[in-house]
Amino acid sequence: QVQLVESGGGLVQAGGSLRLSCAASGSIFSFTAMGWYRQPPGAQRETVAVITRGGMTNYAESVKGRFTISRDNAKNTFYLQMNSLKPEDTAVYYCNTDPRSVWGQGTRVTVSS
Repeated sequence: QVQLVESGGGLVQAGGSLRLSCAASGSIFSFTAMGWYRQPPGAQRETVAVITRGGMTNYAESVKGRFTISRDNAKNTFYLQMNSLKPEDTAVYYCNTDPRSVWGQGTRVTVSS
């Protein structure tokens, strides 16, 4: 089973950008899909974006047009480019696979107004 390590979070002002990375300890090519998820303070974890093995993408309505998910099979890494960040994007962001892998520690994103 692959291990996933998220990175790239931080503190950013509203309107700024961040790029999150998810590095897998093994090949990601065989997974049906990979996704980014987030858990805002005091809220449930929610799906942010998903990319399938074939490259199809799906986004939560709240991030459409601002976030972009991508993958690099050669590096066993996938990414979440986040632009035009809003305070409501503040959360701990996690990556995972389909079928599910063990959840990592996540990376915290804080957007100040």
